[in-house]
Amino acid sequence: MQAVWKDKPTKVFIAITAFFVVNAIIAESIGGKLFSLEAVFGLAPSNFTLFGQSGLSYTLTCGVLLWPLEFVITDIVNEYYGLKAVKRISYIAVVLILYAFFVFYIAIGTPPSDFWKGSQAANGVPDMQAGFSAIFGQGMWIIFGSLVAFLLGQLVDVFVFHKIKQRTGNKHVWLRATGSTLVSQLVDSFIVLFIAFKIGNGWSWQLVLAICLINYSYKFVMAILLTPVIYFAERRLDAYLGKELAESMKQEAMMKK
Repeated sequence: MQAVWKDKPTKVFIAITAFFVVNAIIAESIGGKLFSLEAVFGLAPSNFTLFGQSGLSYTLTCGVLLWPLEFVITDIVNEYYGLKAVKRISYIAVVLILYAFFVFYIAIGTPPSDFWKGSQAANGVPDMQAGFSAIFGQGMWIIFGSLVAFLLGQLVDVFVFHKIKQRTGNKHVWLRATGSTLVSQLVDSFIVLFIAFKIGNGWSWQLVLAICLINYSYKFVMAILLTPVIYFAERRLDAYLGKELAESMKQEAMMKK
């Protein structure tokens, strides 16, 4: 065990995996809340029309606060550890998200105490059990759609990243990091809406596509804005690992399928 903790690449991988998984679980847990992006900047709702759907605005799930960061972490892991490592942490995240929701549903089903149910009535929550169930008891279609979208988005991200890196080598980090994220976020945005709301709730194709483009436009901008994070993380990791070891890991990662 001591040998494991003395190995810098292993320590980095464990730390990144833990951060990746906890962010994924948090993103899934807070995804039930919607917020107005316009209101964040003190603006009125846009009320625009897209694909014949009127009254649209930038109403987003709180999950988008963290998902762009997850794809940045994916690119960092792909850069230093390769495609298999990204798949491994993605599968771990999916299993632990399912475990988290399993525990949520057990907690929802436990009989609440009468004292607790009414304990926040003075704060505008007359029934804490109903509030708890509404927050943690997301619909199964949403959970299923989100997990499928997350996993497929991750696989697309690593595939595109790997293909670009094969052509560019260690140059143009921004191209493979941002490019792979832009493609994978489009896949992620469409699949989650298609499964959760087209299949699960009978939305029209026009509404699915309109909401998909609204969500993707936000993710597109965030992918661009987060590109410097990749360079910052690489500099920090290169300094911690040592230039020679870091370059060796990158070369080995590029060869891994």
